[in-house]
Amino acid sequence: MWKDDVFQALDEQHLFQDEGHRSRFKELLDCYANAPFVTPGLCKCMYMSCWDEEHFFIMLDMLNQLTLRHNMGLNDMYENGELMVEEKQEAGSYEDQVMKLSCAFLMDTPFSMDDLPADYDPVGRKIIAESLKAAAVIDAVSEDR
Repeated sequence: MWKDDVFQALDEQHLFQDEGHRSRFKELLDCYANAPFVTPGLCKCMYMSCWDEEHFFIMLDMLNQLTLRHNMGLNDMYENGELMVEEKQEAGSYEDQVMKLSCAFLMDTPFSMDDLPADYDPVGRKIIAESLKAAAVIDAVSEDR
């Protein structure tokens, strides 16, 4: 099953920050991996959202909305992310860059670490770097599906 392959590949590459990150991601996969709206891009967002509980609960809420509202799709998630970047975030801030990466994952567009500001938060830089590594693993597993 795809979700098991993704989880195992990420685990083998030691891409989980800690047991909490690992268990939150496993929980999302167990609940939503077979949903019709789950794409490799969304799976990448799920991985990134599981780094902390705050973002995990935001993702969980969005996935619940996608499940309950059959007329809501990933384009709606993308548009919400774009609006958040425009309205609420300081350009170059941690949240701004994470939302940009999430949008890139959803739309399957490139995101370069070189685009991060030189003084970008080191913790945020690590999360983005690890999320990009995880994205490559998810893509590799997805191609084998």
